[in-house]
Amino acid sequence: MTSSADITQRILARCRELGFALAGVCDAKPTERERELLQWLRAGRHGEMGYLARHLDMRLDPATFVPGAKTIICVADRYSSPSPLPPAHTGRGGSFGRIARYARGKDYHRIMRDRLGKLSRDLSQLYPHERFRACVDTAPVLEREYAQRAGLGAIGKNTMLIERSVGSWLLLGEIITTLPLAVSRASDPDPCGGCTRCIDACPTKAIAVEGWSIDATRCISYLTIEHHSVIDERFHEAIGDWIFGCDICQEVCPHNEPKSQNRDAPVHAAYAPRQDGFDLLEMLNWSETDREQASINSALKRARLDMFRRNAIIAAGNTLRTHRNPALAGRIREIAASQDEPATVCDSAQMVLRRLEPTG
Repeated sequence: MTSSADITQRILARCRELGFALAGVCDAKPTERERELLQWLRAGRHGEMGYLARHLDMRLDPATFVPGAKTIICVADRYSSPSPLPPAHTGRGGSFGRIARYARGKDYHRIMRDRLGKLSRDLSQLYPHERFRACVDTAPVLEREYAQRAGLGAIGKNTMLIERSVGSWLLLGEIITTLPLAVSRASDPDPCGGCTRCIDACPTKAIAVEGWSIDATRCISYLTIEHHSVIDERFHEAIGDWIFGCDICQEVCPHNEPKSQNRDAPVHAAYAPRQDGFDLLEMLNWSETDREQASINSALKRARLDMFRRNAIIAAGNTLRTHRNPALAGRIREIAASQDEPATVCDSAQMVLRRLEPTG
């Protein structure tokens, strides 16, 4: 009779064959962070991400999401390799907005879901009486906690999962199953020690001073992707040239510095960058068709057209404080005076112009 340890090793080997950089198994016990999650939600630190407060029973206990769940197969794709801190994109005429590295290649939801779905189907044929449910980050699963339990890495002070030898440029997925498997050894709980680089570098001070907690309502990634309304003017300057997401807390992390271990760790080919950002003036003239074209098979589709243009206006305002660009400034004035623009876009343009007035 095949042991659960043998079955587990075969499954993990299959995960590697499918191109996942990391794989492990943990038990499907309820979260150990229920109190912290509920406090975070009660404090409103999830902002407009109302979905995080829904299906809490499933989020707190995988066996509620998948009845009878016993174990979770956890996997990770690596989407970027170490590189020196990038300069601001002033070399492009001061009219360029950056997007986070995870969104520069193909949409990870589809890339991971296709392979996890194939693995689930294969396992269902081998074990027809068991359930297998593949999840990427749209499911109500506390994936970083389970990835840590499965030995894929440890949660850092910036709340990212960090694997000491390859860093934190990781995308996570899971298969929750009723199949009993041998669990992996959990990762050491603290990859950070006394380091506070991410806390110190965060422009909006979104990371708690003691670490391990994010106020999403201050996070640039949240503000540019999940926040649908006008962005508070106090965050405009800190947003810099980011128009979709932010990589700062990962770029400064020592675990992401180039070294022998992480240079050789594979990056999935699907995440090869297709673009690292967009021209801001072009974005301010985007139509819905332009947005759709830019977002084909990309995680960029998460942001609506008015959000992209709002973000571009803020980035343009930051550019105009140090670089003269009459065409960009003129377009912002047109938007600010328009009666046809969405309120989010028009109000953002007016706020940016108020900030620019003292500097002429």
